[in-house]
Amino acid sequence: MKTNKLKPIVLASATSLRCAKKFTFSFEPFFILKYFKTLLCFVLLCHTPLVFSQTKKMDSLSEALQKETDKNLKLAIIDELANTAFQTDFETALDYAKQGVLLSEKNQNKEWQPKFYEMTGRIHANLLELDSATTYFNKAVNGYKAINNKKGQATTYFKIAWVHKRRGNIEQALKLDLEALKLMEVIQDNTGIAGAYSRISEDLNKQGRHNEALEYALKTIEISKKNKLNTELVYAYTSAGDTHMYLGSYQKAYNYFNDALLLAYQQNVSTYDLINFRNNKANALKRMGKHQEAKIEYETALAKAKEIEYENAIYVITANLGEINLLLGNYNDALKYQLLTVNMQESNGDVSNLTENYEHVSTIYEKLGNYPKALEYQKKARVMRDSTAAIESDKVMSNLLTKYETEKKEETIKAQEAKISQQQKNQILYITIAALLTFSLIGMFSSMRNIRKKRKKLQVLNLELETKNKQNELLLKEIHHRVKNNLELVKSLISLQSAQLEDSATKDAMIASQNRVQSMGIIHQKLYQGENLGSIEMKDYFINLSEGILDTFNSEDQIKIECAMEQLELDVDTAVPIGLIVNELLTNALKYAFPENQKGNIRISLLKDKPDTLTLKVVDNGIGKTQGIAPRGTGFGSQLIKLLTKQLNGEMKEESHNGTSVLFHFKLKSAA
Repeated sequence: MKTNKLKPIVLASATSLRCAKKFTFSFEPFFILKYFKTLLCFVLLCHTPLVFSQTKKMDSLSEALQKETDKNLKLAIIDELANTAFQTDFETALDYAKQGVLLSEKNQNKEWQPKFYEMTGRIHANLLELDSATTYFNKAVNGYKAINNKKGQATTYFKIAWVHKRRGNIEQALKLDLEALKLMEVIQDNTGIAGAYSRISEDLNKQGRHNEALEYALKTIEISKKNKLNTELVYAYTSAGDTHMYLGSYQKAYNYFNDALLLAYQQNVSTYDLINFRNNKANALKRMGKHQEAKIEYETALAKAKEIEYENAIYVITANLGEINLLLGNYNDALKYQLLTVNMQESNGDVSNLTENYEHVSTIYEKLGNYPKALEYQKKARVMRDSTAAIESDKVMSNLLTKYETEKKEETIKAQEAKISQQQKNQILYITIAALLTFSLIGMFSSMRNIRKKRKKLQVLNLELETKNKQNELLLKEIHHRVKNNLELVKSLISLQSAQLEDSATKDAMIASQNRVQSMGIIHQKLYQGENLGSIEMKDYFINLSEGILDTFNSEDQIKIECAMEQLELDVDTAVPIGLIVNELLTNALKYAFPENQKGNIRISLLKDKPDTLTLKVVDNGIGKTQGIAPRGTGFGSQLIKLLTKQLNGEMKEESHNGTSVLFHFKLKSAA
């Protein structure tokens, strides 16, 4: 089976770890000598010297971190610690990466924040914790966009695309790889361009477009050699080897894997990559019919992967061992390995090559004479194949690459057409001038005057329209600005009034009203500050609303509010009532869900399930509601939520289990 690779930091799926591979045994003295030299390099790289060197480096960095007082230098040291630990220990690397996240957030260091988000997501991906990886990758992209770091955006797009490949969403993965390629081309980063070509080759292979995939692999080799990008050349050779595996040219695949392996040793790659290369070598041997040699390579690679707790490699190689034992007729061993692989893929939600693994299990049961089980897994394979068939037949996905490639061609064609058109216009102009001069100078001057008058009138009209548009836009922004200022004034008046009150219930009601006014004020602030005057980006709005409410209750250190949602824009008429509903729920949670300064978390999500449906969910892990006890407060907030829900044609469902969860479904008259 084939895999993706989030190169060079994250492994891929299924049974082919996307990297280089080692030599196989040969009876010719030349190849025997090269094999043992390669094996010696593997031993030297994977064991004592490397581990001792890294341990010594980690100790020195840890000591330096304890002594350092400069915040930026501390972040740089933590970054080096995480990268060093990543070579041998994902868990330790993750601890340092999260330490960097906390410190950069505390110091509000916009340069370091996205780097540590990306690093944390990368480690979660290697640990197959794909949801956590996605969350951090999205944070990284937003952080890089905020500081206009195009390379950071591109490298993170590569990683998000890898997660999509693990989940079987090849179309979205290809979109992101192409987007990353465009960014790398803008900044003229040859290393990034080569990496993008390599990934696009992999995407094309998954679509079954192997000849095109080979073209991109060869382009990767060309640009890597031209610019002496030896690390990228390792993966370029691997991409070419992967494609030849798909094409059935196993000897060519073996040769490319061999070139990649030799170059990888020169680059002093990590133990993780060496495991990948050994797996690739075994894959080529398997397809060449050298099953026993492949089995030995797989077992050796698996033992090393277990030694360093390399989870992704463990289940990839486990799947390969299931297949090779099937080919060797070791059906009981094959079943053990294959069932373990299927269980791991199902538990991790990894659908890549799951169809193939189901079919392997079915075949093994058939060989063992257990026909009911064979039929059961054959049905599973059929269901999985049907559910993923759309990926391979999706015309949109097939046209993505064509669209990218034709964009450049169209630019060239347009430039040529413009040049030809200009030449034609010049020729017509010369002929017209000559004719006009021949027939009548007076007619020429009269015609020229008329043309100038028309152009001036058109320019004046365009200028007037442009001026009016700008005036209307400024006027609309000014209206939102004034509404926001008026709401701020109302909020201030309520605050002044509440300061004079001593009755706690009345004071709480005033504060609640103050928060409601604030929730509407933030919307108008976003409208006049943003580029789109007709809609609100809700995630950013919820973040600002949460910060304001936490500030009101002085709960910044006690309560953490998370907005677990993608970017989503809503019109003002929808955003205002939803903002008021969330304001009421957050206020209630902060007042009642966490008594006696109890710490806790609140999670907000807003999704557009369908073009006319929105789903809002607010969950806290507080004390929840106790049956039989009357609700606290005036009840106005609950009434307001019900009225607003009815206004949006919505339904509300509330549950109290390990906290409180409130779910809304809003039916909109038109798409948000």
